[in-house]
Amino acid sequence: MTDEPLQPGVKSLIDSLLDSPVPSPVLAEVGKVTEVGDGIALVSGLDRALADELLVFASGVRGMVLDLEPHRLGVVLLGPADRITAGEDVWRTHKVISVPVGPGLIGRVVDATGQPRDGRDRIDAVAERPIEVAAPGILSRSAITRPLATGVKAVDAAVPVGLGQRELIIGDRQTGKTSMALDAILNQASSEVISIYCAVGQRGDSVARVVETLRRSGQQSRTIVVAAGDEDTPGLSYIAPYSAMTMAEYFADQGRDVLVVFDDLTHHAQSYRELSLLLRRPPGREAFPGDIFYVHARLLERAGQFAPEAGGGSITALPIVETQAENLSAYIPTNLISITDGQIYLSPRLVRKNQFPAVDLGVSVSRVGSKAQYRAFRDVAGNLRVTLSQFEELEDFARFGTRLDDTTRARLVRGAAVRAALRQPEHAPVPAVVQLVILLAAMEGMFDGLPEARVMAVMDRLRAAAMDELPELARQIGRNQPLRDSDLNAILALAGKVVGQEGGGDGSDV
Repeated sequence: MTDEPLQPGVKSLIDSLLDSPVPSPVLAEVGKVTEVGDGIALVSGLDRALADELLVFASGVRGMVLDLEPHRLGVVLLGPADRITAGEDVWRTHKVISVPVGPGLIGRVVDATGQPRDGRDRIDAVAERPIEVAAPGILSRSAITRPLATGVKAVDAAVPVGLGQRELIIGDRQTGKTSMALDAILNQASSEVISIYCAVGQRGDSVARVVETLRRSGQQSRTIVVAAGDEDTPGLSYIAPYSAMTMAEYFADQGRDVLVVFDDLTHHAQSYRELSLLLRRPPGREAFPGDIFYVHARLLERAGQFAPEAGGGSITALPIVETQAENLSAYIPTNLISITDGQIYLSPRLVRKNQFPAVDLGVSVSRVGSKAQYRAFRDVAGNLRVTLSQFEELEDFARFGTRLDDTTRARLVRGAAVRAALRQPEHAPVPAVVQLVILLAAMEGMFDGLPEARVMAVMDRLRAAAMDELPELARQIGRNQPLRDSDLNAILALAGKVVGQEGGGDGSDV
C-alpha cells in the first residue's frame, strides 16, 4: 500500500484542528436514588448540590432539593413517583427551580412550573426567574394609599383593601371564600390591575369552574391561572404559590399593579407537612414542622407597594385559609393572621341566615384602614360597623320576647335594612358609585321596613339609575375625590325617587 499525498484542503483542515485548543473536560455529577416514596426521593452521591436546585432523574421526572444532609439529599418530586425506581441515576442541572415570566402568561392556565395546562401552544416567555427570592427591603417600599376596589359592598365600605396590602380571607368550608376572591378579580375589568389566581390542592372541577367564570366575564384574557390540583404531587402544591408570586413580581417590576389570590394556604401548609414528614423532619405543633411560619412569611412578605426606585408597581395578596368549626385560634390561621395586614372573616352563622357575602364585620379588620379607602366612602361607611354591631346585639336580645321600646325597635329596623343592603349575588361585583348610593340610602333609613325581596328589587333599580344618572360622580370617586354636599344631595334625591317608586314600609314586619 503506497502513501498518497493529502489534498491541500484536507491537510489545512487537519493542521487547523491540531492547532486548535484542546476542549476542557465536562464534569457531569451523577447520583443514585437510594429510596423513593410518595412525592419524595432520597438521593446519594451529589454532595455539591444546592438548596432548591433542580435535579433530573433518568426516567425524565424532575425534582427539587429540599433537604441537605451529609451524604444524602431529600428531593421533592415534581412528577409521578411511580416512574422512579431505586438505583436510578440522577443528574444535577446547576440551576435553582425557576418559572417563565412575561406578558405571554396572561390569559393562560399553567401548572406550578409554568407549563401550559390549557391545551394551547407553548408560552412565549420573556425570561425565567427563580421561584424563591428575598423579599424587598423597607427602603424599597412605599406607603399603601391607593384603594383596590373589590366590588363587595361590605369589604369596600368597612374592610377596605389597598393596592399592595395582604388581606386574609378566612372562614369555614362553604362560606364563600373563593367566590369573594373571584369577585375581586372580576371587579378589575375596568382597572389596569393584572390578576393571578393560584389554586393549591383544589379539585379539578373547582378550578375548571373558576376558569369558566373568568371566561364568561371576559376577565380570563387579563388573568393568569396557576393550578396545582389535589391530583398533582405535593411538591407541585408546595411550589405553586411561590411560582405565582414570581410571575407577579415581573409585572410589579414594570410598574404594574398585580392582584394575587392564593386558594388556599391551608392546603399549602398540609402539602408542606406531608413532604416534611416523608423526609423525616421532626414534627412540631399539630404535626406541622417548626418552620411553617417562615414558609408563609417569606411568601407573603414579597407583596407590597414598591417605591419608584424598585419599579413603582404593587402586589396585592389575598391569601385564603380554611378554619374548622370557627376556630380562629388554630395554628395555621393564627400564623397567617399575624403575617397579613388584616382579615375578612366569613361566618357560617351568617350563611345560615342566608346573608351573602357572609362578612362578619365584628371580626373582620383592615390594618391599613381608611388610608386605602375611597375618600367618598369614609363618611358614609363610618357608622356602618356601629349600626350592625348594635343590631346584632339587640337581635339576640329580642329573641327572648322582651317588650321593646321605640328606640330599640327603630334600631332593629334600621339594622335589618342595612344588613339586607349589604347582600349581593355571587360573581356580580358592584361599582363604587352604586355601592355609595345603596349604602347612603340604607343608612338614611330609606330601606327601613321594606321586605327583603323588595330591598333586592330596589337595589337593582338603584344600580341602573346610578349608572345612568351619576356618571360624573363615578369619575369623581375614581379620582379619589371627597364627597361634596351637592353630591350627597343628588344621591339622596335619586335614592328617594327610586325607593318611592317601589313603595315603603313602616317596619311592622320586624
